[in-house]
Amino acid sequence: MGLIKVKTIVYCGALAAFLAGCTEMTDAEKNAELGPMNAIDATGISDIMLNLADPEEAVIFFRDALAQNPDRVDLKRNYAKSLVRAKKYAEAALVFEQLIESGDATSEDRLAYAEALIRNGAWDEAKVQLDAIPPTVENFKRYFLEALVADHNKEWERADSYYDIARGLTTKPAQVLNNWGLSKLSRRQYNDADKLFKQAISADPKMFAAKNNLVLSRGMRKIYELPVMPMTDSERAILLYNMAREAIKNGDTDIARGLLEQAIETHPQYFEAAVSLLGSL
Repeated sequence: MGLIKVKTIVYCGALAAFLAGCTEMTDAEKNAELGPMNAIDATGISDIMLNLADPEEAVIFFRDALAQNPDRVDLKRNYAKSLVRAKKYAEAALVFEQLIESGDATSEDRLAYAEALIRNGAWDEAKVQLDAIPPTVENFKRYFLEALVADHNKEWERADSYYDIARGLTTKPAQVLNNWGLSKLSRRQYNDADKLFKQAISADPKMFAAKNNLVLSRGMRKIYELPVMPMTDSERAILLYNMAREAIKNGDTDIARGLLEQAIETHPQYFEAAVSLLGSL
């Protein structure tokens, strides 16, 4: 449902409910404008747009609402959140910065700001925001972001501690486990990395990133067999292809040819990349 339709239906629904509750109304009262933001507030449309609407539509919605009500902190906050949801992290960071400079930012805002900064590669600025959050704020996002920053700074003990805490604070730990595995992989702690990737796959059998990372970890050690794990034919073909690329890096071109042939045979469609790479060998 488009933005205009959503606003129209909700506005009309709110107006109908309002009129139904009043049996003695003058024509002037019936025709009085509710005001667009009052109708929105009354029906919870902000929550709908922020959580359920198309990300781009949500950005437009909150941008327009904020233009009409520039002093409303809640709209500015939701505008920033909608920008994050639309993957417009640089723009979101600017809005969060305005919230902080105005003194209206909450700890949740600082966490969201830190995330936007991290996605923009502004690690030092993200660290500043995390340090400004009171230690009493102990939630999943805080510890996960702390882990990422510590990881980036190669503070391995801190990173491991934060990853471990974050894992215990979520019912969906696959992302944490995958990132932790990548951290271990960057330290060449292959066995630990493999264990974490397998745990991530167990937590989310559809997480292809963890499957691919596990295969790359094995390929770096010249282990050219796919591990036992759930995968579709397309996934198997892509993993064989990526393992072949690792074999080429290792100088094992004959093994790479065999892996590519398997990938081409396994893929349910024409696997152009594998065919091209095999031809180049």
